[in-house]
Amino acid sequence: MNAILNAGKKKNKKLFVLDTNVLMHDPTALYRFDEHDVYLPMVVIEELDAGKKGLSEPARSARQVSRFLDELMTGIPLDEINLGIPLPYAFSRHNNDKTEKESGRLFFQTQVLTHQLPASLPGSKNDNNILATTLALIELDDTRQVVLVSKDINLRIKATALGVYAEDYFNDKTLDDVDLLFTGTEELDEEFWDAHSKDMESWQEEGHSYYRMQGPRVEEWYANLCLYDEKQNFSAIVTEIENDNSALIRHASNYYKNDIWGIKARNREQNFALNLLMDPEIDFVTVLGVAGTGKTLLTLAAGLAQVLDQNLYSEIIMTRVTVPLGNDIGFLPGTEEEKMEPWMGALMDNLEVLASPQEGGSWGRSATNDLIRNRIKVRSLNFMRGRTFLKRYIIVDEAQNLTAKQMKALITRAGPGTKLICMGNIAQIDTPYLTETTSGLTYVVNRFKDWPHSGHITLLRGERSRLADYATEIL
Repeated sequence: MNAILNAGKKKNKKLFVLDTNVLMHDPTALYRFDEHDVYLPMVVIEELDAGKKGLSEPARSARQVSRFLDELMTGIPLDEINLGIPLPYAFSRHNNDKTEKESGRLFFQTQVLTHQLPASLPGSKNDNNILATTLALIELDDTRQVVLVSKDINLRIKATALGVYAEDYFNDKTLDDVDLLFTGTEELDEEFWDAHSKDMESWQEEGHSYYRMQGPRVEEWYANLCLYDEKQNFSAIVTEIENDNSALIRHASNYYKNDIWGIKARNREQNFALNLLMDPEIDFVTVLGVAGTGKTLLTLAAGLAQVLDQNLYSEIIMTRVTVPLGNDIGFLPGTEEEKMEPWMGALMDNLEVLASPQEGGSWGRSATNDLIRNRIKVRSLNFMRGRTFLKRYIIVDEAQNLTAKQMKALITRAGPGTKLICMGNIAQIDTPYLTETTSGLTYVVNRFKDWPHSGHITLLRGERSRLADYATEIL
């Protein structure tokens, strides 16, 4: 215990007491507190042991934390463990700065720390046990700030009520504010044209109008950024960033008139979305939007056009995370595809629209349905590990419910010739401990925005029905 007090005297280091859910949410949390020290109550180790069984993501994380702890303790004598195990040098989470900094130490609870909790908080409950340990640490040295870190909001509420400084785990946040999330579009105003039109070049190539732009605003652009000027009815997409202040842009294809499997764009963002989805040079597309903006319909229409008409991909694979909106309905019999069918209501609803030709009658509709179903496969995320998808058009629905780690595991399944589309609404997250700023969908939108083979668009206007649009606004 003296070692903890002595460590706090050096540059007034903070002591972070970690709750179990932090480690099960991010196994690397041990290394994310820079030069400050980390303290693990023994009840946390017990909870990790209890949660390590199974194939779920939290169980995998619990096992990974145990492996990290085992590596840190291997070959270290007991007296050094009591003095605190030096943690590896911390790296900046914002800019990946790998300059060496003073590292913190990892302390385990090796003796009983007691604190008299209020009678309303029984000490037998694990959360209250962690809270009592934190209070005891504060009493030992009131000159050092002790911080309880937990994803459990109720534990943070109890801690604050008892005078303990508690905070959420912020290191997994991609952005400080979701309003800063990249939208994929930029409006060009009169000032832009005044400053950039002087040295602009333009030409026609393969039926498209191309422009080469130079100027200060160009330095802030990304490849596949969607540009528009509402007054001049101008829509274009950045195709290439040539140097620091020069970019090549292409006039956007008109999908207001040219339909894709009977689907036409109804607004500017939908037209941009179809441009990104239909571009074979773009391997990864993210589509955000509230309910009714057309995410699934546009993505499916573009997929069917490229699979059945253009033969760019061999088949469409559609998947989503199986987080229920209400109570779970229990065991589902059948094959993998049959088990996933109840989760794929959005797919079936949109297929009804796409598989309803105006001509051919019932026989034509039946033939179209059979053709589509033979080229669309529904797969579960649970069986994606170890697979490699070649020349597939993969659609990930409800991607806002995936963690950053799950998203990485999924995207790395893509093989040569595969296109991956992630779509979702970050305002409707059902996975525990995920927020708008920590969702895997937010994570990939922010990380992929400067990769030349990725594109992103946020759909703004609902096009489902006047009832759905009104409900989105007022409810």
